[in-house]
Parts: sequence; structure tokens; C-alpha cells
Amino acid sequence: MGRIFVMGDVHGAFNALKQCLDRAEFDYQNDTLINLGDVSDGWPQTKECIDELLKIENLIYILGNHDTWTLNWMKGHLADPLWLSQGGEATVNSYSHGIPKSHISFLDRARPYYILDNNRLFVHAGIDPLRSMEDQGLDVFLWDRTLARTALNFYQSETSIKLTTFSEVYLGHTPIPYESPVKACEIWLMDTGAGWSGRLALMEINTKEVFMSDPVTELYPGAKGRFRK
Repeated sequence: MGRIFVMGDVHGAFNALKQCLDRAEFDYQNDTLINLGDVSDGWPQTKECIDELLKIENLIYILGNHDTWTLNWMKGHLADPLWLSQGGEATVNSYSHGIPKSHISFLDRARPYYILDNNRLFVHAGIDPLRSMEDQGLDVFLWDRTLARTALNFYQSETSIKLTTFSEVYLGHTPIPYESPVKACEIWLMDTGAGWSGRLALMEINTKEVFMSDPVTELYPGAKGRFRK
């Protein structure tokens, strides 16, 4: 068995994605990558990002809110103007030579969430801890920042409070003002701002060893990859 990694929101930053994988000496055949979603929108290489992720033998891809916008467009629907203004224009431009069917299938089979070993949860945005997972919908899993914001209120405080029934919860979606992932209560916040001017984070979930990209603005000098979320 190889190592198990979790990665935050990539947002079209292929150079950052490749940098993290290279720095971790990621084994494409034996290691596992759990990606928390939002591979698309922002920086100019969404297509290259998905191409790279498709090379990983043991990939668990979690659906993100930007992925749903991208998938809707890939399936032939009119591009949502809000999506285009939130980084979608860069995604459209990255597919100027056409959309591979494998990329549509990639996003189509993304999971709403993933539970490892019955007690570690991976989801893009968050959950409602007061409801069962079966009673929640994509609007919560893809958009709701309540759990992330609640956890951040406890960051660096001496508390034994647990916010969910899981031993660990890994979230993307909510950018944090720190240069590497942080743990607050049992919540790991993995979005270190790669969609903006931050870095991309990759972490081995058992050792908690972290591999960071360079600031994404340095990897794409002159590119307009930042957007409102």
C-alpha cells in the first residue's frame, strides 16, 4: 500500500499541481490522492490539470462548486455569465481545441463526499453536523462555509470541542489566511488560496507532512487568475 494524500482547490494551476506532486515524490501507481474539488476556473490550465489527474491510478475526486459550472458548460449548456466572471473564462480558453470526452466523464463521476475508514470525511465545502449525510444535498457539500468558519473560530485555542461525529474532516472551498493547511478542532482546512494569490497544498494524511507549491502568482506571472468566490 502506498501513501494517502489530500489536496486543496487547484483552480487551473497546473504548474502548482505538478510542483506539489513532484515535491512529494508522488507515486502515480501506488499512492492515493484525494482531491477536494475545484480543479477548474481561475488560472489558465484546467485542461492540463485534468490530464494530469487522469494519470493517477488511485484518484478519489470530490466534486466542487466550480466543477459543476464547468461540467454544465462541457455538456453543451450556455456558459453562465457569473461562472465566466468567477474564473470560468480561463477554463473555456484552456479548451480552445475541444473538450475530451474523458474530461466530461472525469467530472461526471466526481463524488459528493468520501469517507475513509468509516471515520475520516473528505468534502469540498462542508456539512451540517446536525443532519445525517443522507439528508444533506449538494448545496451543502459544495457551497456551505458554516463548518469551516466555525472551526476557524477555534483555531489556536485550547479546546477539546468536536464539531462533528468524524475523527477528521478535510475541507476545501474556504480560503484560509495561512501559508499551509491548518487544523481547528477535528477540521483540516486545505484551501490555502491557490485560486487567488496563495499556494496549493498537498498533505499526507497519516504523517501530516505538507508539500506546498510556490505562490501561484509567481508560477503564472502576468496571468489574471484571481476571482471572487
